[in-house]
Amino acid sequence: MGAQQHNNITNIDFVSRDYPQLTTHFDRKHQVAWCVMQPTPRCCFTPQLLADLNGWFDFLRNGADKHDVKYHVITSNDDDTFNLGGDLDLFRQLSADGDRAGLMDYARACIGALHANLTGFGQDVTTISLVRGSALGGGFEAALSSDVIIAESDAQMGFPEVLFNLFPGMGAYSFLSRRLGAKQAERMILSGKIYGAVELHEMGLIDVLVEPGKGERAVYEYIKREDRARNGFRAMRKVRDRCDPITYQELLDVVTIWVDTAMQLTDRDLRMMERLVRRQEQRGHASATG
Repeated sequence: MGAQQHNNITNIDFVSRDYPQLTTHFDRKHQVAWCVMQPTPRCCFTPQLLADLNGWFDFLRNGADKHDVKYHVITSNDDDTFNLGGDLDLFRQLSADGDRAGLMDYARACIGALHANLTGFGQDVTTISLVRGSALGGGFEAALSSDVIIAESDAQMGFPEVLFNLFPGMGAYSFLSRRLGAKQAERMILSGKIYGAVELHEMGLIDVLVEPGKGERAVYEYIKREDRARNGFRAMRKVRDRCDPITYQELLDVVTIWVDTAMQLTDRDLRMMERLVRRQEQRGHASATG
């Protein structure tokens, strides 16, 4: 299916903005803004994709009410990959060069985008992640930053960072502990395990599980359901954010630890990261030619 088939859904009025690695449009009838990631050359959070996301989120923060946006959906144009996480090639280079400032700039761009999505861009917006295919590392964190996660049943998610002696530092612990509790969050992060969508749904991490190819339709079904009791849904989210907030400062404190940890990676860790970079490149090439 993917972004192409989404254009076939009826009653869509597009208000598009041009970004190199992001496609955006607005369905005025259902008051939902769509944000479709299309990173290149790797299916990860490239610096360009992060710049595009932060630009789009700034637009929503400053003008969402103008378009009367009630829902925002983040997804990918690749049926097989939601997002494979951080730009490992960039991590490897910056760590090897001892460039802490460069790594911190990248990390701030990451948490800026995630916190904007987490807080609904400062507007009364329900954020939704539609996950198809693999969401690993930062890709999983991005999905978790939404109010609602809708996933197709063949999707896979996890945090493989422990394989190269690092941890997911862009919000994984904050997001997981909020949903599952601290101990379970630690177990997931330190295991390096890749989970299937069915198991994650049983754990309560995925809100809506659907058959492959039915994710986009499920978004509209969810919107219809929330619209029937939107006042109650909105109130519950406000209660959650009041009782269990995730602040930008919390994300910044954690990502600072992540940067310090990344600067201590050994040559062996960097070689493992390089192998994972090649996998990202292979997935990116397959997406471009498929």
